[in-house]
Amino acid sequence: MALIVHLKTVTDLRGKGDRIAKVAFRGLSFYTRVLENCEDEAQFDETFRWPVASNIDGTEMLEIQVFNYSKVFTNRLIGTFGMVLQKVVEEGQLEVSDTLIDDNNSSIRTCVSIGIKYQAIDGTVGVWNERDFFENPSQRAEHEATFHFETDSLLSASGQSQGSGASPGRSHQSLLGEKKNGKGVFSGMKLGKARHSKDDHKKGHGDEPAVLETEDLDRKGKRFGGGMDPDTISLASVTAVTTNVSNKRSKPDIKMEPSAGRPQDYQVSITIIEARQLVGLNMDPVVCVEIGDEKKYTSMKESTNCPYYNEYFVFDFHVSPDVMFDKIVKLSVIHSKNLLRSGTLVGMFKLDVGTIYSQPEHQFYHKWAILCDPGDITAGVKGYVKCDIAVVGKGDNIKTPHRSNETDEDDIEGNLLLPEGVPSERQWARYYVKVYKAEGLPKMNTSIMANMKKAFIGENKDLVDPFVQVSFAGQKGKTSVQKSTYEPTWNEQIIFTEMFPPLCTRIKIQIRDSDKVNEVAIGSHFVDLRKIANDGDKGFLPTFGPSWVNMYGSTRNYTLMDEHQDLNEGLGEGVSFRARLLISIGMEILDTTSTEIMSSTEVQVESIPQLSDNATGKIEEFFLFGAFLEATMLDRRIGDKPVNFEVTIGNYGNQIDGISKPIIRRKKGGGDGDEEESELLQNSSEDEATDDGDLVSVSCTPPMKPVITDRNYFHLPYFEKKPCTYIKSWWQDQRRRLYNANIMDKIADKLEEGLNDVQEIMKTEKPHPERRLRGVLEELSNGCNRFVSLGNKDQNALGRTKLDRERLKTCIREMENMAQQAKAMRTQVKKNTFKDKLKQVQSFLHKLRFMADEPQHSIPEIFIWMMSNNKRIAYARIQSKDILYSVVDEETGKDCGKVKTVFLKLPGKRGFGTAGWTVQSKIEVYFWLGLNKQRKDFLSGLPNGYEENKAVKGPGMQSIPPISLTYTKKQLFQLRVHMYQARSLCAADSSGLSDPFARVFFSTQSQCTEVLQETLCPTWDQLLVFDNIELYGEAQELRDDPPIVVIEIYDQDTVGKAEYIGRTFSKPVVKMAEEEYGPPRFPPQLEYYQIYRGNSTAGDLLAAFELLQIPASGKHNLPPIDGPTDSDRGPILPVPKGIRPVLSKYRIEILFWGLRDLKRVNLAQVDRPRVDIECAGKGVQSALIQNYKKNPNFSTLVKYFEVDLPENELLHPPLNIRVVDCRAFGRYTLVGSHAVGSLRKFIYRPPDSTVQNWANAGDINVNVETEIPVKKIETVVKLDANSDAVVKLDANEDEKSKKKKKKKGEEIEEEEPDESMLDWWSKYFASIETLMEQLRQQEAAAAEAEEKEDMEIAAEGTKPSKGKEKAKGQEKEKKKKQLEVVEKKDKVKIDELRVYHKELETEFGNFEDWLHTFNLYRGKIGDDDDSTTDDERIVGRFKGSVCVYKVPLPDDIAREAGYEPTFGMFQGIPSNDLINVLVRVYVVRATDLHPADINGKADPYIVIKLGKTEIKDKENYISKQLNPVFGKSFDIEATFPMESMLTVAIFDWDLVGTDDLIGETKIDLENRYYSKHRATCGISQQYSLHGYNVWRDPMKPTQILTKLCKEGKVDGPHFGPGGRVKVANRVFTGPTEIEDENGVKKETDEHLSLIVLQHWEQIPRVGCKLVPEHVETRPLLNPEKPGIEQGRIELFVDMFPKDQPAPGAAIDISPRKPKKYELRVIVWNTDEVILEDDDYFTGEKSSDIFVRGWLKGQQEDKQDTDVHYHSLTGEGNFNWRFIFPFDYLMAEEKIVMSKKESMFSWDETEYKIPARLTLQVWDADHFSADDFLGAIELDLNRFTRGAKTAKLCTIEMATDESSFPMVSIFKQKRVKGWWPFVARNENDELELTGKVEAELHLLTAEEAEKSPAGLARNEPDPLEKPNRPDTSFIWFLNPLKSIKYLICTRYKWLIVKIVLALLLVFMIGLFLYSMPGYMVKKLLGA
Repeated sequence: MALIVHLKTVTDLRGKGDRIAKVAFRGLSFYTRVLENCEDEAQFDETFRWPVASNIDGTEMLEIQVFNYSKVFTNRLIGTFGMVLQKVVEEGQLEVSDTLIDDNNSSIRTCVSIGIKYQAIDGTVGVWNERDFFENPSQRAEHEATFHFETDSLLSASGQSQGSGASPGRSHQSLLGEKKNGKGVFSGMKLGKARHSKDDHKKGHGDEPAVLETEDLDRKGKRFGGGMDPDTISLASVTAVTTNVSNKRSKPDIKMEPSAGRPQDYQVSITIIEARQLVGLNMDPVVCVEIGDEKKYTSMKESTNCPYYNEYFVFDFHVSPDVMFDKIVKLSVIHSKNLLRSGTLVGMFKLDVGTIYSQPEHQFYHKWAILCDPGDITAGVKGYVKCDIAVVGKGDNIKTPHRSNETDEDDIEGNLLLPEGVPSERQWARYYVKVYKAEGLPKMNTSIMANMKKAFIGENKDLVDPFVQVSFAGQKGKTSVQKSTYEPTWNEQIIFTEMFPPLCTRIKIQIRDSDKVNEVAIGSHFVDLRKIANDGDKGFLPTFGPSWVNMYGSTRNYTLMDEHQDLNEGLGEGVSFRARLLISIGMEILDTTSTEIMSSTEVQVESIPQLSDNATGKIEEFFLFGAFLEATMLDRRIGDKPVNFEVTIGNYGNQIDGISKPIIRRKKGGGDGDEEESELLQNSSEDEATDDGDLVSVSCTPPMKPVITDRNYFHLPYFEKKPCTYIKSWWQDQRRRLYNANIMDKIADKLEEGLNDVQEIMKTEKPHPERRLRGVLEELSNGCNRFVSLGNKDQNALGRTKLDRERLKTCIREMENMAQQAKAMRTQVKKNTFKDKLKQVQSFLHKLRFMADEPQHSIPEIFIWMMSNNKRIAYARIQSKDILYSVVDEETGKDCGKVKTVFLKLPGKRGFGTAGWTVQSKIEVYFWLGLNKQRKDFLSGLPNGYEENKAVKGPGMQSIPPISLTYTKKQLFQLRVHMYQARSLCAADSSGLSDPFARVFFSTQSQCTEVLQETLCPTWDQLLVFDNIELYGEAQELRDDPPIVVIEIYDQDTVGKAEYIGRTFSKPVVKMAEEEYGPPRFPPQLEYYQIYRGNSTAGDLLAAFELLQIPASGKHNLPPIDGPTDSDRGPILPVPKGIRPVLSKYRIEILFWGLRDLKRVNLAQVDRPRVDIECAGKGVQSALIQNYKKNPNFSTLVKYFEVDLPENELLHPPLNIRVVDCRAFGRYTLVGSHAVGSLRKFIYRPPDSTVQNWANAGDINVNVETEIPVKKIETVVKLDANSDAVVKLDANEDEKSKKKKKKKGEEIEEEEPDESMLDWWSKYFASIETLMEQLRQQEAAAAEAEEKEDMEIAAEGTKPSKGKEKAKGQEKEKKKKQLEVVEKKDKVKIDELRVYHKELETEFGNFEDWLHTFNLYRGKIGDDDDSTTDDERIVGRFKGSVCVYKVPLPDDIAREAGYEPTFGMFQGIPSNDLINVLVRVYVVRATDLHPADINGKADPYIVIKLGKTEIKDKENYISKQLNPVFGKSFDIEATFPMESMLTVAIFDWDLVGTDDLIGETKIDLENRYYSKHRATCGISQQYSLHGYNVWRDPMKPTQILTKLCKEGKVDGPHFGPGGRVKVANRVFTGPTEIEDENGVKKETDEHLSLIVLQHWEQIPRVGCKLVPEHVETRPLLNPEKPGIEQGRIELFVDMFPKDQPAPGAAIDISPRKPKKYELRVIVWNTDEVILEDDDYFTGEKSSDIFVRGWLKGQQEDKQDTDVHYHSLTGEGNFNWRFIFPFDYLMAEEKIVMSKKESMFSWDETEYKIPARLTLQVWDADHFSADDFLGAIELDLNRFTRGAKTAKLCTIEMATDESSFPMVSIFKQKRVKGWWPFVARNENDELELTGKVEAELHLLTAEEAEKSPAGLARNEPDPLEKPNRPDTSFIWFLNPLKSIKYLICTRYKWLIVKIVLALLLVFMIGLFLYSMPGYMVKKLLGA
């Protein structure tokens, strides 16, 4: 096939200049030569050719761009010409001239003229007719030759599948231009020839897919593409031309069984850790967790605003996923709840389970939920609850994220419980759901009363009283009930008040029928808020409609008890149209500050104005046509009554209560009938296409009796007469919605197909999947750009809603974005980035599918029902958009006007389980749906060659659709089915095997293969020939899209009918009569097809299918069939030569080791088992085990057999292992079997001799780092002289403390740890720190890599800046390194072990380095997918191994020293005799156990079983603990191989009744014992003779090393001087001295040996990683809840053989006892405490201050100071001492306390609580309750250092702690300073309410005993009495004092002023009084 484009001229150019043109098709572009100095016309006259490997789709584009060429600058675009190739595909040849369009899409004068030719070739190459393009015939011949070889070399090799070859395009300068002498082409071609003939013989012959070597293409690319970047035009872009490389199209993707609606197991686990900042004073909070209807409560904490719970709750559900994900999780905090009262709600938080499930790992971990009060939305945040929430479905495994440092989580704002992308400040909003009206409700006359009424009164009313119920976020609202109507109108809106964005994603809208007895749902619809809103920066708030939504549910016939009622509730897929409802949804964000708003969140209902009629769009007449071409595979159980099919769309066509006319027409009033009549009379008008009068819809095919196909199925004998149906219906015209969805769907389908192809290439290991991915990206970016150009149409049509407009904007934005990303990514797809890019492309696919799902419905879906004898049997549901017609090709539905295979299924619950596995019917249907006026070519897509049969004959009836079609053209075919083999089938017999045969269905025929007895991997090797198959339609169409072949696999039973195993589908490769039978398409290749059984897979089928047209001359012209070669198979034909795989001889060696854990067979114990191995018909038997109980190992270890296997490893048959028990009299019974699906991992590939030589080269020095190369910034481990603690420091704090240490030299010495205080736990905690650090580093590295990539993408344009970046990066690195060095100097080295956060065996390949374990299965696979798990079918295990190799082995293998021929490939294997071993199990701790008691806790203890030994540690159970620390070791003696499976279980202790199993884990000790990884006893990091890290293996490192060297035949170890050791040719260096307990240094080689052991994997040939000293974490499982983790356990196991020296005592890992401390807090003074009370007399403010303090968790032991009465300034003096004794675990930084939970508790429960001191300031009142004024909480590990003076003490010390220096009381021991008290004011903001001067002093219990101190101010060490102002006594007790106080302090100045004023007045008075007398005296001179 090829597309040839001849670019002739471009005219009407402006100006003068150099011109160049670019022609692009399918992502591959060619440039013309440059035409220099052309004026207005450019005569390019060039021909371009694209060999294409798949038919060109009519929707593909050809694009021509014309540029002004510039040597220096980039070329400037003049204009573009784009053309859809639809016309070309139809006509094959086209001459076009058209104007170009510029950047702004407006057309310009410049005009281009081209000639296009397209020809699909029939398998041959090089026969194009070139005459159109080459006038000179003499040049034609040579030209054709060059062409021929070019394309031939490309396409000849594509033997793998149709057209898999990647064919590059070519540009040819034609000879019409200036070069008339023909030289140009010739010289151009010679180049090509020279390159090619060299490669020609290399290209395989039909073996490899034709993919050119890259450099080859790069050169060509450069030649034709003007030297562009090789990666843009190299094979990448060419590969974009090819269609699928693998034969994926032959595997139609058909899922049979509905998976939705089926109940599953779910578990929701919630840990409530603590709450903070609860609003309210002095509360007693309880947290209530509610999911659905279940509620659980935490315990109550007294008088605290920040309670600490750490309680774990588990909810188990068994419901369908939809129901599960709609359940709402509510966390509410309730204040002072007790038995008598329900308490008051503080605040609540809700989200739905779906939101949690969509999180990474399905969980939120350590997140803070924001509490709000739904009763008062103006109030703001009411507090925070910290919790973990996880949802686990079956098969999900939960990963606990590593706990990051505590400090990170105290940052509440940064860790809110909200999904990614939801802002932390959520606002309240109103959601309006407006319900207008509904129509098309089903007739619900179910109530008996109604029927009675009808009988008596005879009134015939509509018997349904509908109302609408809307549920959202746990609340429900209802409209009013409309009585008795099928067309109810409500016009009401329901208002919800909820946070925005909401965490509940679905609104459920139901129409229900109101009834006094039982309300039933009529239909349900869910609106997903994510689909009707967009949270991007250009996003929009939720909006919807007004638009109709369609509801689907049970069938419309009414029965009293509807078995499908669930479907109406929205569970499962609806099987029939129920009603449609007109709604709209809107929302507004509330301004909570305004006064008008309602503050409660109750649901309200209001009425709203009616909508205008055409608000939802103009009503158009639609026409639906359907033709049934074939109905086969009708289930025999239906019976042989006549069968017909009914097609409905909405209520149109429905036989029960369907309508034939829309309601709208009826309402026109009286003239209705006449109008229709007049229409009928005018029916013979000219415009027949539209005027089809009163066309009566035909919605049913005529009934027909089915005919037998075979034992299971019927078919309907349609033959040449195909029935048709057609329906007219009237809907609002909202096609645009569907069109846009269709365009996106098509892009997504193409992308998915491409991705599947890439996956297939990877699976079948074809070369260069990355090239195919580039092609996929290319197609994606083209598709997205196409959407942008198409999607923007009829914006202003009637009924366009806001959502339509916003969605369109969003989609266009997203598509543009995606196109750019795809384009950018295309250049970045390299081999190494391939995996990441593939993931990214898959995320594109999800996004496309999400966008394509249109939330606003328009035309309802189409239902096809199969009726037998008028009973509804099975249905299929077809989306209307898939068959919707549009003039534009991209917008047309993918199945419109196409024949499609549809499988019908049983409705509702009937389809669950086995019933759903049988095909009810397979039909080939053709559908067309479109506007009635566009219906002229509704038949155009049907296979050609038919005549129409009309219902009515007569003139003017041409436009009436046919009632049936009669096919005159038919083709005869022969189908050849090559059934080679199947593998991994599921077991159908109780023996665990099957007797499989396959049944193949094609058209109306079926055939069976032979039955093979007792195997799960049958190799049928059989050819089935179906003769004389009649297929209707045109040959070419059949070739491109043949019908589906269905293959069903059954198990033959001697009695009864065959049992179904599974089914698969395929499309055959078609050869038409005139085609050659030869490569590349024939003979077809065998391929694997997945076999499905319901929704689970049940194996693979290896087969090939070809459909050959029988030529007119008869069958003898078909390719011959090689007749039966072996007579014994009789008439069975084998698969012919070219198709069956090429075989060669292999030898399979089997190592038989032993059998383990065999269960009873038919109640009898297995006594003398034997193993039979079979592969490809050959096999071998093991020796018989004489007495399984005494010794279950085999006596002969190695046997072999030879067999012919395919060369292609992917086609290797499975190896079957069967274990039989030999009974008396030569009987034997099958115990169990196992099929090894892939032999690949057992294939032995001889090593390269080059590697061998390298191993003999000179010595290689191995660089050994003694430090562990993990940078640990946070784990500075310091200990004081008498503590056993490991203390964590923050990095930033670390820096600070260093600065300090430089100042005070003494501190460092004090903190150097004392070796004797370190214990095993120090090691353990240090190691956990390391693990966290590594995980953190991995995360950081991943993030960094991502960042780097993003930068690369960004830097594509700006290359030069990279150097600088690098330099900067290096600087950073240097700094980092320097920092690290500084860190290291400062640190004490604690030896560490490895903490694995998973099982040890996953780290070491299950310890199957040479001994493999194969599980033996027996019994049937359960009928229900869920009912039996594989584990339940395991009946034992076979231990052994397999080695497969091609037979003549290279000779040098057997020549190796010490080669034992009896062992074949299994050299150096230990003997399998009995062996006695001491097993020592250390159980460290368990985490996250599943609660077993009602109180949500458990009382766990350990049970260990090994063989017959069982150790129960029942008396040491740990009370009420879900995270118990056991710290115990157990010794058990065992004999391998009988006792090799160790079970460690955790049980829950119960006082009454039996103890329950919480979970258990099983460890196979034998594999560990024999593994080369040496898992008997872990190798520690350092060798020491004493202390906490003492060497615990009885063998010293030197002995271990010597033994390993001897076993591996390795030269060494040779210890040399200067701390060197040589093993093989590796030299290691290390220290050579060791200290014993007394500090004496001795020479030793142990350190050196240990270093070699730690690097053993570097030793050539025998090296492998040895197991280090470790702790492993294993999941605990409970057989009753398969697959769901019940917690985890940390443990390690040591094993010591009894025949070697005995090990020492077990190391002590008993849990650390908490250390007793005493905290003394002296409250000296307070200041600036706010004043609460008003004085009675003076009205002054004052406070009676006292301070209260307690340690968190010990509220009942709270202590108060005395009261400082009547403080008028907020100052208080106390000198009061609190004393808090507590037990503290340094390593975990937790206080440990034990107390009884309640008076009824049996024993004390241990709690671990963070060490936090709370100080509160109160105002004492005599008569009323004391008033709380403020508080401060200090975390004793890190709190702000107190301020030196009261002035320096600010509120920031409490709110912004990070900016102040932090101290830890455990390091400082004594701290004194001022701290602020804070409380929340009315506006909910923190404000300063006082300051306290306190001194904290921490002593250990011993120190406290030595220097005792009294409580309060008591002896010993009393504090002096505070100096308090006297007025603080109450005034009436001491009036004089009060008066004195009043006079002396408060009113002193006032009194002085008054006295002075009085004196003055007195003086003046005296003066005035005495003045006259004096005057008289003076005057009279007296």
